[in-house]
Amino acid sequence: MKRLLFSAALLTFVCLSTSRSFAEEKFESIFNGKDLTGWVVPELKSAFVVANGVLQVRSNADKKGADLWTEKEYENFVIELDFKFIGGTIDSGVFLRGTDQIQIGISGSLKRDMTCSPYIPQKKGYPVEAEGIQELLKHDDWNHMRIEVRGMEYICWLNGKKVLTYHSDTGTPKGPIGLQLHGKVEMAIDFKDLKVAEL
Repeated sequence: MKRLLFSAALLTFVCLSTSRSFAEEKFESIFNGKDLTGWVVPELKSAFVVANGVLQVRSNADKKGADLWTEKEYENFVIELDFKFIGGTIDSGVFLRGTDQIQIGISGSLKRDMTCSPYIPQKKGYPVEAEGIQELLKHDDWNHMRIEVRGMEYICWLNGKKVLTYHSDTGTPKGPIGLQLHGKVEMAIDFKDLKVAEL
């Protein structure tokens, strides 16, 4: 009985702590749904187009890659966003502070979906793989992603479920947030409701 009471008390504490942590986050939109104010637009402007409140990321006929970066740099933060697969071989992701990346879609090297897994350039690959993605990922509807960055720890949620915790030993302490259009593939992906809370 004591063990059951202790377990219940512990669960309550964890839930309250998590709820309190989420409640204290003050989000600010980093995409106004009208234009790319606050972002550094790449030379390949056609790759990132705003229409009807949505950021449309599209490859061109030459299949050139491009990255879209926030003007502002961040240290510890939470980013939440919605994404939707539109067509082609989706190979995109969210850059965290300019270097490490959380994948969205197909890995070009592994040839399979690695959504929510960290791609670490210095390690030239994926050191760990997010869990339960195939059961959670919607291929014909909007998906909600949450990434928490505290120091070198990255925690990722997909559609409300935690799927990844990773500690990076190569990340940078401060930098911009980025969105990727991978080169050498034909792809189309949409983003909306991008917001950040600094911690």
